[in-house]
Amino acid sequence: MADHTPTGRVRLLVLFGGQSAEHDVSCVTARHVLAAADPERFDIVPIGITRDGRWVQAADAMAALHQGADALPSAVEAAGPPVEPFPVLRPADEPLTTVVLPLLHGPLGEDGTVQGLLDLADVPYVGAGVLGSAVAMDKAMAKEVTAAAGIPQCRHLVTTAGTAGATFRRDVAEQLGFPAFVKPANMGSSVGVSRATDEDELVSALELALSYDEIAVVEEAVDGREIEVAVLGNADPQASVAGEVQPGGDFYDYEDKYHDGTAELLIPAPLDDDRMAEVRAMAITSFHALRCSGMARVDFFYEEDGRGFLLNEINTIPGFTPISMYPKLWEASGLGYSDLIAELARLAVERHQQRQKHRRTSRG
Repeated sequence: MADHTPTGRVRLLVLFGGQSAEHDVSCVTARHVLAAADPERFDIVPIGITRDGRWVQAADAMAALHQGADALPSAVEAAGPPVEPFPVLRPADEPLTTVVLPLLHGPLGEDGTVQGLLDLADVPYVGAGVLGSAVAMDKAMAKEVTAAAGIPQCRHLVTTAGTAGATFRRDVAEQLGFPAFVKPANMGSSVGVSRATDEDELVSALELALSYDEIAVVEEAVDGREIEVAVLGNADPQASVAGEVQPGGDFYDYEDKYHDGTAELLIPAPLDDDRMAEVRAMAITSFHALRCSGMARVDFFYEEDGRGFLLNEINTIPGFTPISMYPKLWEASGLGYSDLIAELARLAVERHQQRQKHRRTSRG
C-alpha cells in the first residue's frame, strides 16, 4: 500500500467559526485544536469565518500561537484582516502540503457546502466529503439511508412548518407518545432540541426546532443508555472503544457538551465483550452507509431488555474539546489528542490522493 504520509511539515489550515448557530462552539473547539497541534509537524494557520460569512485571518489567534499554546484565550475569535478563500487555501508560493481541518459545526460548514468549496480548491481536508457530510447532517435523510441499510433506529416522524399542525401533532401522540424529542433536521450540539411531555409542549418544541431549520424530526423517547463510538479512517475505518453518556438532565444538552456540565462520561462503557464488539461493528456499518470518511462519532441508544442498540445519529465533525467524547474515546483507545490530529491530516491526504487518481484516470 502506498505511503500517504506527507513528507516534512504540513501547512494545517484550521477553519473555524461559520454562519450557523454553532459558531461559538466552533471557536471553542478551534482553540483546543490550535493548542494541541504539534508545531514540529504543522505550520498552523487559523482562518475564521465570521457570522456573516466573511473569511478572515485570525490575527489574535496567530499572535497568541507565536507566544505559545498557553497564551491562547478560552475561545478564539473569527476576526481579523479579510482573506479570499481560494488564495488562502492554495497560496502560489507555499512549498508545504496544505491540509484543511474544518471545525465548522452545523449548517454551512458540516453539511457539504464548505466541503464542495474545498473540492473545487483541490486541497486535502479532514472528514467526510460532500455527500457524506450532507446526508449525515440532515437527520431526516440520514434516517432514511440508514433504515435502507437495515440499521435499527428509534421510531420517528418528520415534518415541516407547513405540515406541523394539529394532524401531525395527533400522529405524534398516537404513533410515538409522550415524552418525545424534537430536533431541527440540520443542526448539531443539541441546539434547538427540546423534550415535549404533552401536546402544548410539542407546539413550542416544534416552533423552536423550525426556527433553526425548515425540517424537524420528532423521535420517541427511548428508555435506554446513551452509547457513543468514535470512528477513524477511510476505506478501512477503525472503531474506538465505546463510551457511555449519563446526562445530568433530561438529555445530553449543550451545557453538558461544551460547558463542563453535570453529565458523566464512562469510558469505556460498562458493556460485556459481545455488546462492545456489536456496537463497534454497527458504528462502522453506519459510517460506511452514510459515505463517511476521516472521522465521525456514531451515537446509539441501548435498550438492554428491549431492542438492543438503536442508531441515534452520526456527527461528521464531532465536538473536539478536551471534554468532548470523540477525542476522549480515542485517548482511551491509545491515540492521544495531538497524535489524533496528525492521523486525521494523514487520512485527509490519503483520501485526496485516492480521489485524484480516479479523476485523472482516462477512459478515452
